[in-house]
Amino acid sequence: LKTTSIPQGKGRVERLNNTLQSRLPVDLERHGISTLEEANHFLKRWIKSFNKQFGEKMTQSVYETAPKPSQINLLLGKVTERKIDDGHHIRFKNNHYLPVQNGKGVYFSRHTKALVIEAFNGDIFLNIADNIYATRCLLTHEEHSAVFDLGENIKKERRQYVPPQSHPWKLASFKRYLKSIGKTLEEYQDNKLA
Repeated sequence: LKTTSIPQGKGRVERLNNTLQSRLPVDLERHGISTLEEANHFLKRWIKSFNKQFGEKMTQSVYETAPKPSQINLLLGKVTERKIDDGHHIRFKNNHYLPVQNGKGVYFSRHTKALVIEAFNGDIFLNIADNIYATRCLLTHEEHSAVFDLGENIKKERRQYVPPQSHPWKLASFKRYLKSIGKTLEEYQDNKLA
């Protein structure tokens, strides 16, 4: 519970205090009460009549129903975002997890967004498209699914472009080099053609 000494933070209490401060002195005066003992005796009857007049009995409970232990386990869990990879599983804390439903693995396409729920007791669950799945930790895993994926995309190796010696960026330094060995650019090109 949060407590406060600021009247704006406890509006109902302050409203009740205002009501009591305006009504009680008038009622005490009407009944001719002038001593503390008479006031204490009068208050017992006055509180009952005040509650009868202004109090409302609640038909609904102000308390929510307590969640089940399984719900508490998920409510106190940590949530992390992940994406399903090529092997139809997620990687979390250096382990690979496969979504499971009714004891069978559930396979999702690559890059499907998943929320990893690390429950309070340490179990791992996945929330995919607002459905909660249990998980199975995989000891070994495939980088690519043999069933669903058509095959690994083999990337072509790009050859690095090396500009020729006659390129304008290299020409000045190349001419200096040829001069240091005692040749000209024309002699170099003639030797290359021959």
